[in-house]
Amino acid sequence: MANYTAADVKKLRELTGAGMMDCKKALDEADGNVDSAVEFLRVKGQKGVAKREGRSAENGAVVSLISEDKTSGVLLELKCETDFVAKGEKFQSVANTLAAHVAATSPADLEALLASEIEAGKTVQAYVDEANANLGEKIVLDRFAQFTGGYVAAYMHRTMPDLPPQVGVLVELDKEDAQVAKDVAQHIAAFAPKYLNRDEVPAETVENERRVAEATSREEGKPEAALPKIVEGRVNGFFKEVVVLEQAFAKDNKKSVQKVLDEAGVTLKRFARIKVGI
Repeated sequence: MANYTAADVKKLRELTGAGMMDCKKALDEADGNVDSAVEFLRVKGQKGVAKREGRSAENGAVVSLISEDKTSGVLLELKCETDFVAKGEKFQSVANTLAAHVAATSPADLEALLASEIEAGKTVQAYVDEANANLGEKIVLDRFAQFTGGYVAAYMHRTMPDLPPQVGVLVELDKEDAQVAKDVAQHIAAFAPKYLNRDEVPAETVENERRVAEATSREEGKPEAALPKIVEGRVNGFFKEVVVLEQAFAKDNKKSVQKVLDEAGVTLKRFARIKVGI
C-alpha cells in the first residue's frame, strides 16, 4: 500500500476538486506522491482537474441545523473560491442541503458522508461534483460536526454583513440553558480554544510545552532552583490559552468559563468550532 496520509488526500482534493475515493486511488497509483497523483487524475480524465489545479477554495460558508427539541445539531463548512459565489443563494442552498443530510443520516466520518446517497442513485460526492459544475468554481466539503444527546445550540458569526457566516460554533450542555449556551458559544467563536479540558490535550503537546518553557527559562537566566515552579506556571498559562474551561470568560474576565458554568449549574460536554478556510 502506498505511503500517504489523510493530509495528503485533503491536499489533493483541494488541488483538483476530485472526490475522496478518486484521490485515494490516485495516491495509491502514484505511490503517495501528490504531484504524480495530480497528473494521474488528469491523464484519467477526471472532470475539471486541469482547470481547478492550483486554484484555492478558501471562501465559503458555515451552516448549522438544530433539531426542534434542541437535542441534536449539525455544523458544516462548505468552501468555494470566491465570496461572490459564497453569498449566492445556490451555494448556500447546497450547504444547507448537505447539513440536512448529515442530520438525517448521522455519518460516522467524512468518508462515510461523501459515499452516502443524498438522492436516488447520487452520492454526496457526486452532488458536490455537480455543484462544482453548476457554480463554475471548485466546491469543497471536508468538515462537519454532529452532536446528539444533550442540549445542543449553535452560534453563527458573520465577519462581513453581506457574507454568510464564516465562523460557526456548536455546543452541547448536559441540560437546557439557552443563555449560557449562547454566551459560551460566543466566547468560543471569539477565543478559539482547541480543547475542552486538560485531559483532551495530547501528552506529547504538554511535554513539548514543558520543554519549551524550561529552555526559555534557562535562556532568560532564571535561577536553577526556581525552574520547576516557573515551568509549571508557564505550562498552566498554556492551558489557559487552549483549554476552554480554563479561559477567562469573554463577558467577565474575572471568571473562568468553568466558573460561569458552575454558577449556572450546567456542564459543557463538548464543542466544535469551524472557521472557513482555517
